[in-house]
Amino acid sequence: MRYELAASTWGEEEKQALLDVVKSDIYTMGKNVREFEESFAEYFGMKYAVMANSGSSANLIAVASLFYRKEKPLKRGDEVIVPCISWATTYHPLQQYGLKMKFVDIDLDTLNMDVAELKKAITKDTKMVVAVSVLGNPCRFDEIAGLCEENDIILFEDNCEAMGARFNGRYTGTFGLVNTFSTFFSHHISTMEGGLVLTDDREIYNLLKSMRNHGWTRDQDPDSPIYERRDDDFFEAYRFILPGYNVRPGEIHGAIGKVQLKKLDGFIRTRRRNAEHFVNLFRDDKRFIIQKESGESSWFCFTMVINPELGINRAKVLQRLKDAGIEHRIITGGNILRHDVIRHYDHELTKSANADIAHYNGFFVGNFPYDLRDKIDYLHNTLKNL
Repeated sequence: MRYELAASTWGEEEKQALLDVVKSDIYTMGKNVREFEESFAEYFGMKYAVMANSGSSANLIAVASLFYRKEKPLKRGDEVIVPCISWATTYHPLQQYGLKMKFVDIDLDTLNMDVAELKKAITKDTKMVVAVSVLGNPCRFDEIAGLCEENDIILFEDNCEAMGARFNGRYTGTFGLVNTFSTFFSHHISTMEGGLVLTDDREIYNLLKSMRNHGWTRDQDPDSPIYERRDDDFFEAYRFILPGYNVRPGEIHGAIGKVQLKKLDGFIRTRRRNAEHFVNLFRDDKRFIIQKESGESSWFCFTMVINPELGINRAKVLQRLKDAGIEHRIITGGNILRHDVIRHYDHELTKSANADIAHYNGFFVGNFPYDLRDKIDYLHNTLKNL
């Protein structure tokens, strides 16, 4: 391939961290995971971080925790507003916990939820809004957070594609009651597989730890607010209090995470330099709508939506990319309403015209924390005379 979708960000430090875990012969969740969680929470200025084995699992336990909190828990049938475009596991836990999804269209320039449509969609029945900063581009959190606060609605941030992005100087993934991240291979930092949830709420923090770990009491705070400890230590060691999962990460993931987190600032700077070059080349190309930055994007990738008014066939564009050895794919997961899985959802649709344009006319190419300007030039030249 001349231009790949993603590349490894590991150096010798990550490999040494992995070997150190092997030498210790302790692989299950332990001090490395705990230290990574503490560093991650500190980096983003939040009180608590809980690591899971993937960003998808982070979404799962984050949704679950909201069903078991003492005050105003979510209930099956509650209405949740979601954008039409995100990754599949933004939505699946909502369906699995019996929530009714109300889909809102996107803004075609930013690819994020259209705030004007969100305002129209909110009703007295709305219990939660899921905000997704698509592919590193921050949502309008000034307006979204304000709407949630005014209407006593939970704000859930799926920040799995946007680690390191900022809105009004504040990191995305810190605006919600719960905020999820992914550390998958192609994401802003990589622990092979992994994900995290950030929160400032101590009750939710302990619920997350229990849901991650079989639903038992092990690893709870000494004065955990989610259960009362008994005197029988034999029983307490294997006491189950919630219908949880086993979505724990391993020590290797935590050890690598500690190393990768130290590199995040540099990774984001390089991604943003690449993005500046991409935008300079394509901003005046009327054939393509490119993602308009909101705040400070962490630029997961470079999206291109073929202008629907020009009648250009996407298949022809994609074939040109394929012939040139330029990897490409659908934007995030496309419009989830156009996937077979939608028949399993309890859902309501406002409209999805822009999401459909992105789904049928869009694609993205890769960005990663190396100097890609030569590859971006190659992309530009490949498409120049199409």
